[in-house]
Amino acid sequence: MALFKQLKKLTFFSPHPPPISYLLLIRFSTFSSNQPSWPSNPQTCRNLTPHVSSLPISSDNNLQQKIAPSETGLYATLFCTIIEAYLACTRFSEAIEAFFSMRNHGLTPNLYSWNRLLYKFNISGLVPQVWTVHSEMLSCRIVPNVCTYNILLHSLCKVGRLRMALSLLRTAESDTVSYNTIIWGFCKEGFTEQALGLLSEMIKKDVLIDSFTCNILVKGFCQIGLFRDAESLMGKLVNEGINQDIIGLNTLIDGYCKVGDMKAALKLKENMRREGFRPDTVTYNTLISGFYRIREIDEADKLLDEMTLGLKTNANSFEIHTSQCQDENAVEDNVTGCSDLEPDIITHTILISGSEYYKQQVLEDPHSLCEEMLKSGCLPDVVFCSSIVNGLCKSGRLTEGRLFLREMERRGAAPNHFSYSSLIDSFAKTGNIIDAHILQGEMVVRGIAFDLVVYNNLIHGLFKVGKVDEAEDLFCALPMLQVVPNYITYSILINGRSKAGDMMGAVSVVQVMERKHLRPNVIIYSSLINGYTKQGMLDAAVDYMQRMKDQNVSPNVFIFGTLIDGYLKAGKQEDAIALYDEMGWRGLEVNKFILDVFVNNYKRGGRMQEAEVLFKEWTQSGLSPDRINYTSLIDGFFKVGKESDAFETAKEMAQNKIDFDVVVYNVFINGLLKLGKFDEAQSMYTGMREMGMFPDCATYNIMINEYCKDGNLENALKLWNEMRSCGLFPKSLTCNTLVGEFCKAGKMHKAIDLLNEMVVAGFHPNLVTHKVVLDACSKMNGDSIFEMHEKLIVMGFKPDQMVYNTLIAILCRRGMTRKANHALKDMIRRGISANTVTYNALINGYCKSSHLKKAAALYSQMLAEGISPNVITYNTLLSGFSTAGLMQEADKIFDEMKKRGVIPDATTYDILITGYGNMGNKKKSIKLYYDMISEGFIPSTGTFNALISDFVKVGKMVQVRELIKEMQTKGVSPNSSTYDILISGCCKLSHNAKIKKRQSALYQAEARSLLAEMMEKGFTPCSSTLYCIANAFAVPGRKADIQMLLDKLYERKKGKTISTVYNEKRDFK
Repeated sequence: MALFKQLKKLTFFSPHPPPISYLLLIRFSTFSSNQPSWPSNPQTCRNLTPHVSSLPISSDNNLQQKIAPSETGLYATLFCTIIEAYLACTRFSEAIEAFFSMRNHGLTPNLYSWNRLLYKFNISGLVPQVWTVHSEMLSCRIVPNVCTYNILLHSLCKVGRLRMALSLLRTAESDTVSYNTIIWGFCKEGFTEQALGLLSEMIKKDVLIDSFTCNILVKGFCQIGLFRDAESLMGKLVNEGINQDIIGLNTLIDGYCKVGDMKAALKLKENMRREGFRPDTVTYNTLISGFYRIREIDEADKLLDEMTLGLKTNANSFEIHTSQCQDENAVEDNVTGCSDLEPDIITHTILISGSEYYKQQVLEDPHSLCEEMLKSGCLPDVVFCSSIVNGLCKSGRLTEGRLFLREMERRGAAPNHFSYSSLIDSFAKTGNIIDAHILQGEMVVRGIAFDLVVYNNLIHGLFKVGKVDEAEDLFCALPMLQVVPNYITYSILINGRSKAGDMMGAVSVVQVMERKHLRPNVIIYSSLINGYTKQGMLDAAVDYMQRMKDQNVSPNVFIFGTLIDGYLKAGKQEDAIALYDEMGWRGLEVNKFILDVFVNNYKRGGRMQEAEVLFKEWTQSGLSPDRINYTSLIDGFFKVGKESDAFETAKEMAQNKIDFDVVVYNVFINGLLKLGKFDEAQSMYTGMREMGMFPDCATYNIMINEYCKDGNLENALKLWNEMRSCGLFPKSLTCNTLVGEFCKAGKMHKAIDLLNEMVVAGFHPNLVTHKVVLDACSKMNGDSIFEMHEKLIVMGFKPDQMVYNTLIAILCRRGMTRKANHALKDMIRRGISANTVTYNALINGYCKSSHLKKAAALYSQMLAEGISPNVITYNTLLSGFSTAGLMQEADKIFDEMKKRGVIPDATTYDILITGYGNMGNKKKSIKLYYDMISEGFIPSTGTFNALISDFVKVGKMVQVRELIKEMQTKGVSPNSSTYDILISGCCKLSHNAKIKKRQSALYQAEARSLLAEMMEKGFTPCSSTLYCIANAFAVPGRKADIQMLLDKLYERKKGKTISTVYNEKRDFK
């Protein structure tokens, strides 16, 4: 009987269907629709029975002789009652042992008792035992009936063994319930179209198609997002004479609500009245939940009033009826649009997730909320309590959520897999994988089955925190865990791979689905289009949009928004506008998501004035911005430094009765911290806490990062400890920043302690951690670098080629080439081969330490080991030799570079030109300069400086001016060194005894002009330039005084404005 209830539940959207009449249940108590006495061929089912281990039945006949034949039936019934009692108490091992004992005593129940045992084992989830019991039933020569077969079918469908179930259906006797069961099985796995095909088989076999068949298929189509198909199917079946009921209509309403199509859902509700159905509690619960889901709080509240105020209206109507003797029709007219329904436990559960009032009660005191429920006559059940746990988790209060989970059992609501799933999912999303695994362990100990929902949550959570490999491993393990992936699983996998940038992997999942005849829906297409757009592959994204149109799947406003956003980010304004226009002629209304896309586009370009104008225009045209829209605007104002505009926008939010959430506070805290207003940010943080809101991971990440940048490690550490006490875990970026800052501050022991804490909490040191920590340690000594490297390895960090390359590069940068060689040997000892990057780092180290012979030897070793040098290798060697003035050797390296087919880049030419320029070889440096230009490279400022310096030294100012013109033409800006070279050159030439007095004055004038230009651009002359200025402009006998004044000016320059400094310099002339 209860099994049929369970099947009937499957046609509902809600886990709590309205009561089913007792007589209806009596009819189906044997899980059959027509109750034939015996099957035509009992051998059929024996052939289909999966392999089961034989029972330990004794062959000792003395056991059987102890029980009188007349009493065997009584004892068999007693054993069946004991087995059922054990199963009801979830004492499964004792139940199985009792069954073995019954068979050992040679007791054979009747057919009804066998069927009850099969049914009880099945609803307990012990599918293998169902087939063991069935095997024993056949061995006792008990002939199964259609009820037996229906239970077997249900057990197979429940575990996804559809092929075997289909074979059994077609070989054994079947009825309407049999087909309904297998249709449910196919729909449950997402194979709705195959399930629909079974209708033709039912018609051919003259099997009755009833309203349950219709409702199961409607539910199946809704599950895969084909709501229009579901409504069309229901209409066709009703036209064929199938009775329509409120269950099917509620299922359709739920489907539309889940995708946010509330217009269609409300239209169905109104149609229900016209067709003679009165919306029930399930209808209202579904609609209220749908409006809460899309944040239309007012509409949800109106429906709640309509649902509950019906009682008051009916009472008034009754008064009118009794006092004025109005007829029944008048009373009925008076209650049109209202209901006489009391909110049930499900209504209250929905209110927890949607109503701001209820949410606040959950956060303030969830225990008092339960007490209030009891007083109002509603007993908080496991679903209600699980919703409280979920609400606490969503608010970031994981520790309190975990404590309430412990409290549930005391209240008589033992936690189920959903209770645990909420916590596991939340811990996984915050990166706290250890606590998530502990909760998994608790589920195992409590005997709570891991169903597909739990696995889906875990896979989704792992993808969300970036643990892609672990998510993939868990998905691959599903078949071994005897769990069959469904439509939702595939959707999660596609979405996860798309967000991780693995578009080939995402497309391969779609191909697998298509081979299984699962059509991608709008959600899957949305994931793919979003993935391609994020990768910048807009053509592929548009191709998939066209594909979905070809398959009659209409793109929704979110898909258009994603593509518009992609085109705007790529600077393709015209394509974005074309898509926006297409939205219009497709009848899709502009919503808050589209507004956010355009506001964010203006925000990226710092065009907040235009963003504000657009925001006001769309608001005045009737669009009601939500919290996300306002948050984007506030964030944009902070990014351009318009703090006052950000606060004005917040004031407007308050006037529009839009409450602040944690994200809004995070934007304010981040904006204020970026402006250096730490006290104001701290006040905002304190205010958030006082408002009863709890900081989330983002809050702590923002504050810890900014305090670290400011060097305030004490506050950063305080926030870290507070975060950990709340059960939250920071992002890897925050962990790396915090540890790196402690290393930079020389607090190595504290940094190591923090790393240990992080590792225990589930953080895995990564490449960034390794680089940040080693960079910080490099400011101390080589031993500390090695020490930290080894500690990271002990903490579980796996060293690879990239890790050792980082270590060697940092050591070489510090000139510790000997230690870098030790690292290379350790690398090879661990079986990790060196590559070009490794040798480049070592060669660079030797060149910087002026060990050019060792650098050349290492280059030869590199070639001998078959490792190909690249342009960086040759540039490093060229830089080393040219810096040492060994230009002949540098020429040889340059020739070899070209022989090996390595193409020189701009840096190569920069190095050689600078090298020859420093040697005074103008002819060679100019030749290389023209070679560089002809290859299409633009010389750097350093290259121009080398050439200018070379000509200045010999007084060739005409060529210098030509080079300066070249710099301007090619858009190369002069730097401080350029001005130093030019000013020093002019000063020296003006002091040259060989030139005329008039020419000397011109050089001095040019020096003054260059100095003014230099100061205007914010550059400071170097000490040698100041000395040249003193020599050129001082009155004879006062050079020392002028030099002293200029030196003082140089020191004081940082504290003065450019104009003040220039004025003081002018006074020295």
